[in-house]
Amino acid sequence: MEFTTQLQAYRTRIEHGIENFVPLAATRPARLHTAIRYSLQAGGKRLRPILVLAAADVFQARSADSVPAVPACDPLPAAIAIECIHTYSLVHDDLPCMDNDDLRRGQPTCHKKFDEATALLAGDSLLTLAFQLVARHYAGIPTLAATLTGILAEAAGSEHLIGGQMEDLLAEKKLDATAGELDFIHHNKTGAMLTAALLAGGHCGGADESHLGHLRDAGKHLGLAFQIIDDVLDATADSATLGKTPGKDAKAGKTTYVTLHGLEAARRHARAQTDAALAALSRLPGGAPFLSTLTEKMATRTS
Repeated sequence: MEFTTQLQAYRTRIEHGIENFVPLAATRPARLHTAIRYSLQAGGKRLRPILVLAAADVFQARSADSVPAVPACDPLPAAIAIECIHTYSLVHDDLPCMDNDDLRRGQPTCHKKFDEATALLAGDSLLTLAFQLVARHYAGIPTLAATLTGILAEAAGSEHLIGGQMEDLLAEKKLDATAGELDFIHHNKTGAMLTAALLAGGHCGGADESHLGHLRDAGKHLGLAFQIIDDVLDATADSATLGKTPGKDAKAGKTTYVTLHGLEAARRHARAQTDAALAALSRLPGGAPFLSTLTEKMATRTS
């Protein structure tokens, strides 16, 4: 299937999954569930759930005429769980006590649309919902349910996603931040969840340990490339293109790849990390053409 057609098919599937798996806005308390749906349905690239679905597809059994067979298990609940965690992290990152942002995906942030307390609880609910989805939809495959729970919990915990956010806050106005400290932030704040998405998809598709290792390597390099490009865009794009407030890193005195290495060096490093991710993906069955094309397109994105 041609890339843009497949990309849209994945996005449509994800939107349907959000619609079907997430409590309706009218669910009591309605204000909380309205805020949850507002945050989840605000748009975005849907990169993480797409990685889950695409990685699972790589490992689906194929018949003699190369038509994908029905997968052993549906990766969609895992994909929506990943998106719930990602959205929770954005809702909390935007709060006044964190990054204090007014704009996300071209719309008012959750605490601006509702209020700070509602945004806090919406983020809490999204994080919890992720594990509820895994427990509910993979109850009949307990080994997979346990594996997915472990992947999500580790990636979203204090040593990775939350730890990366803590280090990011500590790096504000830190004049002597090192390249190693910056890599720690990017690998954990961004890379851990991208890696988790690929691993979750791989497990849903039945990948073996060798291929899981390649997915892990790809996620590590893709995550770093993605965040470096984010740093470049924050320094060069406008709010209409970016969908969020640009220039915030510089205003907050944050250490980024641009401030530490310069704009052109940051771009070169993003290219090198993208190439490393592509090399890892090339070792997957069939060369994972969709994932490879997606990785290349993420390297040249403008928002």
